[in-house]
Amino acid sequence: MSIRETTAQNIIQALEDIQEPRPVLVTRDPFDVEKLAITQFPALSVQQTTESRETITMGIPGAGRRRGVMTFEIRGFVRGTELDQKRNLLMEAVEDALDSDRYLGQLAQGVLDCQIVTIEIIPRLQPLAEFVMTVEVTYNYIRGQQ
Repeated sequence: MSIRETTAQNIIQALEDIQEPRPVLVTRDPFDVEKLAITQFPALSVQQTTESRETITMGIPGAGRRRGVMTFEIRGFVRGTELDQKRNLLMEAVEDALDSDRYLGQLAQGVLDCQIVTIEIIPRLQPLAEFVMTVEVTYNYIRGQQ
């Protein structure tokens, strides 16, 4: 399995393991938040958005060491009352889940770091609240073995 796919799966697993507030829906598939049932909140959506790469060492032709940075977007949704409090608790739980293993269980596969680089609060009318976290995963690999 590719490092890209394993990374996405490990992010999903870390989010599914959150205990409080326990997300009911964690998915990589896009969804219309307006069509979710009340029982499907809190909800998290994870999507890879970009990936950048650079050569960091030269080697045998076609086999130099490279560094990549995958960017993921985590969208979180809460519903009900006390929306600011619920949103803040979910954001903190997501941060804690991703900070518990900054290598996403893939240190041996070359993952060097996973960190949240931005958090944006999306304005919504009650009874919904939303945020978007940008997560960057930095990794190294040998070209031709990715």
